[in-house]
Formats: sequence, structure tokens, C-alpha cells
Amino acid sequence: MVTKRIGVSSKQDKRSSASPRTIEDENREPPLSLDRIVSTAVEMLDTDGVDRLSMRRLAERLGAGAMSLYWHVDNKDAVFDLALDSVLEYRARPNMNASQDWRSHVHDMLNDWRACMLRHPWSASLLPRRALGPSILTRLELLSCTLSNAGVPDAELNVAIWSLWNYVMGATVTRASFPDDKAASEPPYQSELYPTIERSRLLLDGDWDGAFQKGLGFLLDGLSPKP
Repeated sequence: MVTKRIGVSSKQDKRSSASPRTIEDENREPPLSLDRIVSTAVEMLDTDGVDRLSMRRLAERLGAGAMSLYWHVDNKDAVFDLALDSVLEYRARPNMNASQDWRSHVHDMLNDWRACMLRHPWSASLLPRRALGPSILTRLELLSCTLSNAGVPDAELNVAIWSLWNYVMGATVTRASFPDDKAASEPPYQSELYPTIERSRLLLDGDWDGAFQKGLGFLLDGLSPKP
């Protein structure tokens, strides 16, 4: 969102050029900007989670008054939307190499999406509750285009996209909320009562990445064009 404080930065430049810098000037917080608000919000969400973010706490972290934030963002929901869009933005667009098949493209896209959310676990719980921003829409457009070019008919494209969405989101939320040491602990059940679960090592296998890749392979098998 465009700041409403038009002309403030030019006045600050005139003041700084009219007098020598002091220690107080050097210790002063950088000017408030939309980019700084968003990056600080992401840091706080990474550390404290969604529930603890407030405009007051964000302003305190920025060394600014709470009301000054509203020159740049409308409300806390806007901060959530901007933070979410920031972490889901492609830092480097996927390499759509013509020599790769469509499965490799989808594989790379969904692994990158999952990795982004695992770096910022709050994003997986927040994404379904927020309006879709440009970054996730770009991801969905590339995914839709790839599947369409692979032969998935338009009548089935919606279901295909939602199936992959649900898989990535579910896998990410589960991984983010599962304690790292749980897989190494004793089974949370009596093995003699659940012999098939015991054989499969469900809840005890810590190979999250391997399980994700294999499950994604199952889904892509189902989407493959039928002869």
C-alpha cells in the first residue's frame, strides 16, 4: 500500500544536510517504511506466532508509535496479508527446462512451496484464512499451466489443483506441529492392539522429506495421462 505521508522524506533530507550528524542521529531507528514493517512482522511471526502479533507490539519493535503504522497499512489483517505474500514470493522462478517432464516441474514447484512454509511455519495455518495474494496466485497459475500442458483437462484441473494444495498444506502443517523428538520416542499406543500400524512404523518414522516425495509421487501417478 502506498504511504500517505507524502513529502516527509524530503524534509528529513533537508534537516540532515543542514546540521552535522550526532550520536543520537546514528542511534535513531531507520525511517518507517512498508518494507520494514513487513520484514519485521515476518520476524515476529517466526518467533512468536500469529496470535501474539499486534499493531502495538509491532510498533514497539519498530521503535514507532502504533498510529504511525496506519500511514502504511490499513490494519493488522493487511499486515498478515503482506507478510504471507512476502514469504511465499518466488525468490527465483522455477527452471521450466524443456528437457524436464511435467512431473519434474510439479515436483520442483511443490517442494519449493513446502520449503517456504516450513521456514515460516505460521504461514501454513494462516494461508487458508486469508485472501489469496499475488505470490500464491503466481504459484497456482504456474502449477495450473503445467498440469494443463501435461494433458489434464480443464474439467478436472480444479480438482487436481485442490488435491495438490491439500496435500502440501496438510503435510506442512503436520510436520510443523510434530515435535522433532517424537519419532524417536516410544510408540504412543499398545503395539499388540495395532499390529498393522506397528509394522508400518506410522508416527515413528522421522523421514518427513522421503514420505512427502513418495506421497507426491502417488498423486502425480493419478494425474498422469492415461494411454
